[in-house]
Amino acid sequence: MADETTKPVLHIIIASTRPGRVGEPVARWIEPIARAHEGFDVEVVDLAEVALPFLDEPMHPFMRQYTHQHTRDWSAKVDAADAFVLVVPEYNHGVSAVLKNALDFLFFEWHYKPAAVVSYGAVSGGTRGVQALVGSLWGLKMPLIFNNVNIPFVQELIADGELKANEIMEDAAGRMLDELLRMEQALRPLREGVRGMAAAS
Repeated sequence: MADETTKPVLHIIIASTRPGRVGEPVARWIEPIARAHEGFDVEVVDLAEVALPFLDEPMHPFMRQYTHQHTRDWSAKVDAADAFVLVVPEYNHGVSAVLKNALDFLFFEWHYKPAAVVSYGAVSGGTRGVQALVGSLWGLKMPLIFNNVNIPFVQELIADGELKANEIMEDAAGRMLDELLRMEQALRPLREGVRGMAAAS
């Protein structure tokens, strides 16, 4: 959680858990770029390691009355972040179910935290999956920034498990992080207000 003396915390979320997923090399590509940007404290969050079950809380997340330790752990993880880069595939013109589930577990913890997307796929570069994600982000008060990275024909860019980025992708990543930092700074007062209400409750 950022204040005037610390950097905002950026979580890079790998939003696929499928064996052989492309999300891992994509995340390994964007992580050092985010660290070199120096605007954020960066952490990679792998939903395969988080391993949330399908939503199993009896109370609406609006209540923040969690009954399971995995939900309390996930709440604390998300609460500590100030912004997100979502590394997302496109599944059948939609978003991955594991990401939608992870979003739906919580509510206030996501509020006023901007999101950027690094999407990947075939000809569309994952953009149809991003469009399916937009409504969920807005429902959680997570503004999606305009500058994102879309990687078409991603399999052709991977060799020996590493993503071989081109100059266009590198430039887009820098502009994405610049815009994400500006949005994070603008939303900080609203975000701190939500955290203050949670602490008082």
